[in-house]
Amino acid sequence: MKKISVRLFFITGLLFSLSAFTMIKTGSIQGKLMPADGAIEVMAINGADTLRLNAVNGSFIFKNIKTGTYTLLAKAKPPYQDIVVKDVAVIDSTTTDVGTLKFQQ
Repeated sequence: MKKISVRLFFITGLLFSLSAFTMIKTGSIQGKLMPADGAIEVMAINGADTLRLNAVNGSFIFKNIKTGTYTLLAKAKPPYQDIVVKDVAVIDSTTTDVGTLKFQQ
């Protein structure tokens, strides 16, 4: 009887730990850069976490990122200036569209 109780305890603990992994909340950020050839890369920054990607044809999408508030940084090629967008909210199971970001010279 004691062995059954111990096994049941471990199985219950395992099930709770597995369910914790499925509870990670994620969302997405998408947008466009104009002119499309003006971008080097786009970064999404949340605290110590920095995600980077290349903007393909001026479009970008950060998929399945942790929920929270991000700062976007679009690094520009000369003669353009970098773009910074603060307080971009990522909500669970939602895509946040920041629209079209235009590089200035």
